[in-house]
Formats: sequence, C-alpha cells, structure tokens
Amino acid sequence: MALTALSEMIARELPYLRRFARAMAGSQAQGDAYVAAALEALIADSTGFRAAVEAGQRPRVALFALFDRIWASSGGSITADRLISDEALAAASLRQLAPLTPRSRQAMLLSALESFAQEEIALAMNATPEEALILLADGRAQLAAQSRGRVLIIEDEPIIAMDIESIVEGLGHTVVGTADTRSRAVAAAMETRPDLVLADIQLADGSSGIDAVKDILSAFTVPVIFITAYPERLLTGERPEPTYLIAKPFKDEQLAAAVGQALFLRNATEPAPAAG
Repeated sequence: MALTALSEMIARELPYLRRFARAMAGSQAQGDAYVAAALEALIADSTGFRAAVEAGQRPRVALFALFDRIWASSGGSITADRLISDEALAAASLRQLAPLTPRSRQAMLLSALESFAQEEIALAMNATPEEALILLADGRAQLAAQSRGRVLIIEDEPIIAMDIESIVEGLGHTVVGTADTRSRAVAAAMETRPDLVLADIQLADGSSGIDAVKDILSAFTVPVIFITAYPERLLTGERPEPTYLIAKPFKDEQLAAAVGQALFLRNATEPAPAAG
C-alpha cells in the first residue's frame, strides 16, 4: 500500500474516530489527545494497520482497533513493549487520563454510534466475537438502568423536535423544554438548568444552535449533543468543536446511546455534594 493511499484512507476515517473518541472521553481535548496518540503510533509503525486492511478489514475498523489499544493502555503503567512510547503518551497528556468509560459502554457506542457489526466490534476492541456479544449486552443493560436526567431540546423543525422528545422520554428522562431560536434556547436553559442539551445547528430565525450553546455554557456547565446533517464539518480540528455529534437522519439507538453516554460521564465526573 502506497504512503499516499494510506494517508488518504486515514484522512477519510479520522472525523469518525474523533467523534467516537470524544464520546468515550467526554471532552474534545481528551478525545483528541487519544486520537493524537493513536496517530503517533500509526506513524511509528503502520505494519499492523496495513496488514489488516490488505486482509480485507474495513479501514475504519482497523483504525478503531489501534485506538482501542491506546485507550486500554492509558489507564495503567506504560512499559517499553507498549504500542506507543512514554514520550508520546506524555506529549498527549494521557498519563492523567484514566478511562471512565467501561468496555461494555465502548461496545454499545461502537454498535449504536458507528454502526459496527458484532464481528467488527470484536476486531475494534481486540476481543473475541463472544466477548463482544457479552460486552454489548451489558452496555445496553447499563443504558436501560441509568439514572434519569432533565433534557432541553433546541430544534426548529417541530416534527423532529417531537421525535427527539418521544425518544428521550421513552428512555425515562424528562424534557424540560424545547426551543427553536437562539434567544428562546438561552432563556429556557437559564430557567430550567437542564442536565443535558440536545441542539440543532440551524435554527428557525437563521440563528445558530452553536451560538446558543456558547451562551448557555458561559453561564453554567452542561453536556451538549449536537444533531446535524453534516457532522464532518464540525470535526476539522480548526476551532473549538462539540464533544457529542449525531448525524441526521439518526436512529433511535444512536440518540439513546449518545444521551446515555453524556449523562453517564456527567454523573461520573460531577463533584460529590459537600457534607452537611
């Protein structure tokens, strides 16, 4: 495989890896740090990636498998036989990043967000198909048993807003409001202080869902899932970007997985209340 072809192949898959890494880590900075480490490893030695692709594996699956090895190694001590050097890990600030997302949730996200088949989940997670099936079932069980949250929907198309509301409430969460413009979204957020925001990009009066979210985040911290027809445009690395992205049209399972992961990481990282 020529170097140019390899570079083009990786470039095509990179936005999807960045989206997945951010969902796993719960932030743009941490997700991108993991991706940087994976690319560093690939530059150092592309033999395994090339061999997997030449054997018929989808490039995206092979790239995600490399990411999985970086993700799995970052939570413990790094030895010389690891896939990436200590220096590269330090440069990517991974020593401070202990993965919060269990492997069962990783399997669920691969299935729901990335539409990986069971065999591909196994390859991407360096697991057997049987292990992948168990992890996937456990991840879905965790999602069903998760604590409930209060959700604000920012969407200018009434039918889509109703669809999102139905999915969210079907998961047991409470929709505290819907808004179709920037000003209404900010007002609703200030009034309800939701646990999660679901936001479209283009709003009814020509205003921007991104601007609405910036206004909200300047007042308080809340996880945000952006829903857009063009997710790749928000994964360029050229500006501060969303942590969670779902492409339109979306499946119920995709939205459920993103909502579950965002609330899971919010609850896992939220400071414990002070003792009275």
